[in-house]
Amino acid sequence: MLSGAKHSSNIIAVLVLGAALLSSCDTKKEVMEDLQIKDLPSMSARNFETIYTDSGKVTMIVRSPLFNQFSRVKEPYTEFPEGIEVLFYDGTNIPQASVTSRFARYTEKQKLWELRDSVVAVSENGDILETELLFWDQEKDKIYSDRFVQITGKDRILRGTGFESDSRMVNKKIKKLSGEFYIDEQKDTTSGN
Repeated sequence: MLSGAKHSSNIIAVLVLGAALLSSCDTKKEVMEDLQIKDLPSMSARNFETIYTDSGKVTMIVRSPLFNQFSRVKEPYTEFPEGIEVLFYDGTNIPQASVTSRFARYTEKQKLWELRDSVVAVSENGDILETELLFWDQEKDKIYSDRFVQITGKDRILRGTGFESDSRMVNKKIKKLSGEFYIDEQKDTTSGN
């Protein structure tokens, strides 16, 4: 009989302890705070490649190790945080121009590309533009930068700060030219001419 009383007092102690624990718990439902889901990409892809065509002919190929599209934000954009390579075609199987950078961002509403970090653009005529920041406004068919740029052509190298051109780099202008260096072609002195 003593063991039964001991057993029932243990049960009572457990019930009292359980009641104390339960009464100390807050039974209010908590409203989850904004989880910032809108800040997450709505679409993401690794080793991304897309091919643009016009009338069955390739006009552009875009490649990137990582592609993130943010469509749930106020101004939707696409980001290439691990770099981008764009090849431009003009009716042939050989790229006519290209651009690469270690970071790129495209804002859909403004149709504006922002290329950053080791930007290299090669035009149709072979001119090479190098800078750390380059914008491409598709609406205005204009590329520009306010940073240091170097343009290497067939016969000279131009350096300066600030740059503006059409997207094909035909009508280009360096705003503050700081250097112009002419490239002498090496003459073959071994032929005796």
